Amino acid sequence: MTSDLQRFRDDLTRHLDWFAERGRKVRFWWRDDDAIEPTPALDRMLELANRHQVDIALAVIPKTATQTLAERLADEPHALVLQHGWQHRNFQRKDLGEKAAELGTRRDPADLMVQLSDGKARLTDLFGDRFIAAMVPPWNRIAPEISRRLPDIGLTGLSSFTWFNFPRAHQVQSHVDIIKWKKDVRFIGWESARLRFDLQMTRRRNTDGEPLGLLTHHLVHDDGCFEFLGEFLAIAAHHEGADWPGVKGLFAEHAGGPPEKATG
Repeated sequence: MTSDLQRFRDDLTRHLDWFAERGRKVRFWWRDDDAIEPTPALDRMLELANRHQVDIALAVIPKTATQTLAERLADEPHALVLQHGWQHRNFQRKDLGEKAAELGTRRDPADLMVQLSDGKARLTDLFGDRFIAAMVPPWNRIAPEISRRLPDIGLTGLSSFTWFNFPRAHQVQSHVDIIKWKKDVRFIGWESARLRFDLQMTRRRNTDGEPLGLLTHHLVHDDGCFEFLGEFLAIAAHHEGADWPGVKGLFAEHAGGPPEKATG
């Protein structure tokens, strides 16, 4: 019987073959959340990015980000930095059934903009031109009023998590989270990974070239997560039906252009 891992490999390759046969490519990008300092897990992620020559966008928490992280990334050719809120603290009311968010409806927008502006300045000081002025909301949730105000403080980019495309300029979404969060935090498993990529890549056969975003959280990875990354990148980072554009370029793109037409 074919193993779940082999089915994942076969399905991923089949999808990429389909694009390559039509002279098309699936665009991928990789976001990893919650970095504040160097760790062995972060070292493993950076080694994978370097081995496969793909960018990794680290969503860094400004309040607790360390100088040692800046020094660790200083010579990394594929490591970029995004802003992960200010302090990754929940301000919503769990007792009222509200889902966790730092940039949610219970914040005063003006006060929050001051914090986020300070965070942007801190990441700029720490990481220089490695920092991309893009917000990654903690827990991937952001109130509409907060989202609208981000460009006013120079945070033109935005990235959260969704199954669908948001037609906003400089918004680059993540789509496939490889972590199972409820109960035991662990890799979602090969079959779940296969189905999630199957959905996203099938969508891209009939839509425009929205980048397919891989989402990871290195601080809670088990061995299964790292095994997945090795297997996935061994195929997706080297197939002629795949493309890994630079993360800076992705956030610099202006959304809303005419969609690419499907050719088959």
